[in-house]
Amino acid sequence: MAAIPFDQREGWIWFDSELVPWADAQIHVLTHGLHYGSCVFEGERAYGGEIFKSTEHSERLKHSAELLDFAIPYSVAEIDAAKRLVLEKNGQTDAYVRPLAWRGSEMMGVSAQDNAIHLAIATWEWPSYFDPAQKMKGIRLDLADYRRPDPATAPCASKAAGLYMICTISKHKAERKGYADALMLDWQGRVAECTGANVFFIRDGVIHTPIADCFLDGITRRTVIDLARRRGFEVEERRIWPNELETFNECFITGTAAEVTPVSEIGPYRFQPGNMTKVLMEDYTAEVQPKAKAA
Repeated sequence: MAAIPFDQREGWIWFDSELVPWADAQIHVLTHGLHYGSCVFEGERAYGGEIFKSTEHSERLKHSAELLDFAIPYSVAEIDAAKRLVLEKNGQTDAYVRPLAWRGSEMMGVSAQDNAIHLAIATWEWPSYFDPAQKMKGIRLDLADYRRPDPATAPCASKAAGLYMICTISKHKAERKGYADALMLDWQGRVAECTGANVFFIRDGVIHTPIADCFLDGITRRTVIDLARRRGFEVEERRIWPNELETFNECFITGTAAEVTPVSEIGPYRFQPGNMTKVLMEDYTAEVQPKAKAA
């Protein structure tokens, strides 16, 4: 059965301080965020009615906007409260949460310093990003043609909509070839990330992950690094070149949507999802589940 298009769903969306029916949450076609990419967003998950690291996501949303030279006219606390409100209004406990902010329609041109800044928050039910049966075996990744840009050429620390253009192109190409996603290199040809997730490798009991200086330092990425170190696993954040891929035993990716997902293949390179990956998957699941309230 075909999925319901996102503009035809039912529910409520928080839009500039008001809860509006899903179908009424609309913008004009001449919106600066649509034409010039002046839009930032977050991807979050609610587990058991609680949004995991909600405040950290709200802080990053505001920081992303600042990097695009606009200020979201709501505090972190107000954004957190709005996310809880729309989740409750939609009657959801396990859901995906999508806040986004953008420049409006007052001026249409590259310069739009006086345009109004809008904020909307939507929530919807969304299961595992990858097929659960396939996930345990490890997903297959292609090698992307496009590379993450030099940080001197783009605001790479911002979760900005425009930075995902090459991700969409790369993921579409990978899917047409039968892969689940694609691994992207950085502007110098080093391993960077997937199209919407960070990547980790394991060799001889040590976890290796690229330094996040030209792509988003994911909140899930940081969570998993913390979980690994709590376990006593050694984690090295360093430069990784593609010719190293054949030396790693395990590989997994992390992200709000992907959570912790094993990888079995990246182009010609093969990996065997093993115990360390399994442990981190379990630890992450335990971490995101709401803690029992004290009596």
